[in-house]
Amino acid sequence: MFIDEAEIYTRAGDGGDGCVSFRREKFLPRGGPDGGNGGDGGSVMLVAAAGVDTLLDFKGKHHWKAKNGQPGMGKNMTGASSDDLLLRLPPGTLVYDRDTGILLKDLAGPGDSVCVGRGGKGGRGNKSFASPTDQAPRRAEPGEPGEERWLRLELKLIADVGLVGLPNAGKSTLLSRVSEARPKIAAYPFTTLEPQLGIIELPGYRRFVMADLPGLIEGAHRGEGLGDTFLRHIERTRVILHLIDAAPQNVPPDAAQAYRIIRRELTSYSPALAAKPELVVLTKLDLLPDGTGACADLEAEIGCPVLAISAVTGANLQALGERLWQYVAEGRPEPHPQWDRGRLPHVGDLS
Repeated sequence: MFIDEAEIYTRAGDGGDGCVSFRREKFLPRGGPDGGNGGDGGSVMLVAAAGVDTLLDFKGKHHWKAKNGQPGMGKNMTGASSDDLLLRLPPGTLVYDRDTGILLKDLAGPGDSVCVGRGGKGGRGNKSFASPTDQAPRRAEPGEPGEERWLRLELKLIADVGLVGLPNAGKSTLLSRVSEARPKIAAYPFTTLEPQLGIIELPGYRRFVMADLPGLIEGAHRGEGLGDTFLRHIERTRVILHLIDAAPQNVPPDAAQAYRIIRRELTSYSPALAAKPELVVLTKLDLLPDGTGACADLEAEIGCPVLAISAVTGANLQALGERLWQYVAEGRPEPHPQWDRGRLPHVGDLS
């Protein structure tokens, strides 16, 4: 099951209380204080981990709590500190404070991490309060409480290419032909109900990730059809691959109208998303008697280059992959460093 949103409550562990104790040994009637300090509570940490794909683990369990530190004991024994609670999230997860709506961290790539709740410090035992003027203190500190907060998690898939188009434009068929992904393919609309990812491999050890989204219809930004809920999954892509059915089963809309419908929906959802580089592709070339003429007519209508392909026969699929690679290769980010627990940032440290 693909889950891309979740709300969770996190609470770091409380620090252990300090101990009030005095030495009671033979021949040492006034042994002095020996109460140890409490241990530190565990912190709550979020880390983007490769191999985690959805937020399913957080849909059924909403409360995540780290363990408390142990109290101090006599004989100057410090209580045990608790281990940190590590929550593994899929790369591409946005972490928001639910109550304020502030973005705390964008876990964009594997290894990105953040501490959302510091564990409380352990309290000091009465040994720490001994002084020349107070040689038998009878007080100790309680442990500090751990930080707590409600979080809203929102997943945006990490993909290089995002597929958009009207239902039955051939998005799932194309993804199944150019990758090992096996999305559902049928002759009726809305066969794709959730985003699908596929890895496209090209000669020369080149590869990129393509995301197939449920089809859009006119009025998707108002919630019609499946709405535009899944469009956030292509906000990180480097290029939008806009597929247009060259031989729709129902005559309206024609290719130019179909193009404009999707462009309006993209603009209504996010002008920044609509401004991304776009490659327009006319699909189902095998059903047209004159694919070249249809491609030229569409170019004249919309004023941008159009590539005609057939996922069934494989026509122009290699050329499509090379064109997409030109967009993907430009400005690809550097690999993310591996997670370093010793330098984990805390939300309070983020600007």
